[in-house]
Amino acid sequence: MTSFLAGGADVPPPQTVEVGSVEVGSVRIGGAAPLALLAGPCAIEGEAHALRVAESLVRLTEVAGMPFVYKSSYDKANRSATGSYRGPGLHEGLRILRRVRETFACPILSDVHLPSEVLSAAEVLDLLQVPAFLCRQTDLVEACGRSGRPVNVKKGQFMAPWDMRNVVEKLRGAGCDAVLLTERGASFGYNNLVVDFRGLAIMRGFGTPVVFDATHSVQLPGAEGTRSGGERQYVGALARAAVAFGVDALFLEVHEDPHRAPSDGATMLPLAWLPRLLDDVQAISAALGDRSPRA
Repeated sequence: MTSFLAGGADVPPPQTVEVGSVEVGSVRIGGAAPLALLAGPCAIEGEAHALRVAESLVRLTEVAGMPFVYKSSYDKANRSATGSYRGPGLHEGLRILRRVRETFACPILSDVHLPSEVLSAAEVLDLLQVPAFLCRQTDLVEACGRSGRPVNVKKGQFMAPWDMRNVVEKLRGAGCDAVLLTERGASFGYNNLVVDFRGLAIMRGFGTPVVFDATHSVQLPGAEGTRSGGERQYVGALARAAVAFGVDALFLEVHEDPHRAPSDGATMLPLAWLPRLLDDVQAISAALGDRSPRA
């Protein structure tokens, strides 16, 4: 099939790139592995809450037949205002995350913000995550690459997708081939983000599995003055579109009552909405057969 640009130039079909898989604890992401889910509350709100949400997510993903990695942040260092909730901190947060993994036998991930955090985090986490605003911090990226753990890097809101190749090369140069790249929207004027789905195919072209963060992609950064706003009503539509386009995993922040959440409540998906969304994306994934980005 041939398509044409306005100027009449032939556009070649997209190239198929072999994408390897990344082992995150007991979960394999990428390659021929099933569509996976990375999910949990934005920030840790205490041990009881973490265990309660993890139990619900383990049960829902088992019913949906979807591999699952639990996500929650021990520290949200990038906050709009000084008084914004950040979480319990490195040591208490890692203790709680370890308890989640021991209780439910699910892999866990969290953000790391400083090179000095990496060794402690790598002792507990199955997957280290570099936040979007820090994806160009070379010392942090390379420290994560040397940790012996797989690394998920959020694409910066200010980054073109092809520029993420440099991040991948930093990690590989530090000895890490187990790399995931996550799309979470790009800055589109003040207090707004937009998703360019072409970026998923571009980043997958580096040979790395790609993840789509449907909840942060509907964020309105700083839109409420001392905190970010969001449009969670579009989370499901963007998640379904990303799976149809071709991704290896979805990233969703979820909460039983987002209106009462101390962090990113405007974008988190209510747990009650999750079963239908998982059914939808599983049906889309099954219909595609493989997850190479579609032309």
